[in-house]
Amino acid sequence: MARFVDRAAEISRLRGCYGSDEADMVVIFGRRRLGKTELVRESLAGRDDAVLYQATETTPQVQLDEFVDIASESFPGVGRIKQEWESLLGYLAEQGAVVVLDEFPYLIDADESLPSVVQRLWDQEIQNTAATLVLVGSSISMMEEATLLGNSPLYGRFSEKIDLRQLDFDAACEFFPDSYTPEEQVFAWGVFGGTPYYLDGVDLDHDLGTVIQQSILSQQGFLHNEPEYVLRTELTEPNRYFAILKAIAAGNTTANEIAGTVGIDGKQISTYTQKLERLRLVEREVPVTEDKTKSRRGRYRILDPLFRFWYRFVYGSEDRYERLGDDTYETVIESGMADFVSQGFETLCQDALPDLYSEETFVDIGRWWYKEHEVDIVGLTDGGTMVAGECKFTSSPLDYSAFASLEEHADEIRWSADSGEVKREYALFARSGFTQSVREAAAERDDLQLFDLDRIVESV
Repeated sequence: MARFVDRAAEISRLRGCYGSDEADMVVIFGRRRLGKTELVRESLAGRDDAVLYQATETTPQVQLDEFVDIASESFPGVGRIKQEWESLLGYLAEQGAVVVLDEFPYLIDADESLPSVVQRLWDQEIQNTAATLVLVGSSISMMEEATLLGNSPLYGRFSEKIDLRQLDFDAACEFFPDSYTPEEQVFAWGVFGGTPYYLDGVDLDHDLGTVIQQSILSQQGFLHNEPEYVLRTELTEPNRYFAILKAIAAGNTTANEIAGTVGIDGKQISTYTQKLERLRLVEREVPVTEDKTKSRRGRYRILDPLFRFWYRFVYGSEDRYERLGDDTYETVIESGMADFVSQGFETLCQDALPDLYSEETFVDIGRWWYKEHEVDIVGLTDGGTMVAGECKFTSSPLDYSAFASLEEHADEIRWSADSGEVKREYALFARSGFTQSVREAAAERDDLQLFDLDRIVESV
């Protein structure tokens, strides 16, 4: 049985709807493997007035038959109702039931009129009851078209909209063995991220190299074809998206760089990147001091660590890895792991900043760059303080040159604080500690703080 971790806020929102005296409609969406079904099951624990139907790709009649069979367990009278969605859902609403239609897109595939049927039923009957209708789906594009976009039949009728994302680092660590050190936790999270299906499915009791070899690199591995499977279920023409993700994983992060690498006209690239953004696989970043809707200095990054790993190390190399066999990780990948995980480490440092500077209220945290200048972390506060940070996930201690470089680059950041004058603070984040010269500088200055791996992990 799959382990259920965290999601306390989402469960509270769902149970609030279930316990309401008024009708509620809830939409839960997010890409596959994030635990949407388990979230709903957990939220319904102990209730005897719920119908949880998980649809499959089959005919409309089979779906109706299956739904009635499941609904009859809690509401025997439903078997006497005409077998059509409007009559069945209307009857259950009169009973004040909680009705969950999981994999709602499969129902729409079988009967494209269903969203309009639900709309009519909601407007005429359900909204005057105490029932709760929960629509769950992994096909983000179809869920948006049916429920969330302005021209969709169900637009504006939802009490709650839950866009389920990956677990954060702290929750993901609950899947790791207690023996893991903070460094091992960061490495594992840097590869598998916060996707419950991945974390629960791999055997993390081995060293990370063995886990990666067995679960990802091996052709029989649990996650060997996972990114390809996810994309082929969401996209009708996935090959061009494969090439785009491969380009981003290789360090081509601007629209022009991606277009040039893939061989797509630069004016067309946004059509593809926007689709990947809707799937929560890619994110467009801009310097933290700029407006995302106006900035022309956007960079793209892959959000899911497993996808980033797969496109950097696996995609296109399967034949070579098959020849190398069990030596693949040690021969090809191990030397590049610290560099690969460094992006995830930066994200952790950004997430830790509000706790590390608890006396400040941050209005924005992110990265900053301009031409040859780049700063890993910039935190902007409502009091006019700007915290500039450098992250090093290397096996060597962070030395004074890294701090000197940070000061030089941070001096180029242009930010106008609402309070007037900007106060600059500096933060250094390191996997392997700091050299003596850096520690001496921190002791002498009141604008420089040092954070080691234990402190960072403790704060996220």
